[in-house]
Amino acid sequence: MASPRPAPRLLLLTGAPGVGKTTLLRRVLATLSVPRGGFLTAEIREGGARLGFTLETLDGRKGVLAHRRLPGPPRVGAYGVDLAVLEGLGTAALEAAVAAGSLTVIDEIGKMECASPRFVAALEAALTAGVPLLVTVMLSPHPVADRVKAHPAARCLTVTRANRDACLAEATTLLREITGDRPLSS
Repeated sequence: MASPRPAPRLLLLTGAPGVGKTTLLRRVLATLSVPRGGFLTAEIREGGARLGFTLETLDGRKGVLAHRRLPGPPRVGAYGVDLAVLEGLGTAALEAAVAAGSLTVIDEIGKMECASPRFVAALEAALTAGVPLLVTVMLSPHPVADRVKAHPAARCLTVTRANRDACLAEATTLLREITGDRPLSS
């Protein structure tokens, strides 16, 4: 007889680039009152063109994660990645959230982040620590992302433009169950 699957404690939001995973993650976080740590990313745009990405910790520290004008290495597509920003801000915030036992937010597990051995090690530690996680993860195959998606305590929602609102309700309900949070009063 197969052993039962553990209760989810890892909520993954995946989908095509630009579908709104980070926007959905931000909307879910706005409904929760539990302690949290980790990091978010945002596009840097100029004249309608995407030039790169910022990384911002949940406590407000910010840096340029990747940009067309950064030399790298590493380079991911058109972008040079600043591993010092990823590790000094993002990975450090991830490690601190896990150490505090807080809801740990990672936006995102993608090629840029996986270029850092320190980030990958911190991610692996978070997966084994038993803390609740809220994560965006790239849809395309990648060894690190695929291991996270296959984690026995993971619940993965594939976000599309058509289902974003339904995903918001489902993600909020699931995270409240995972964290024991209660709805914020209006």
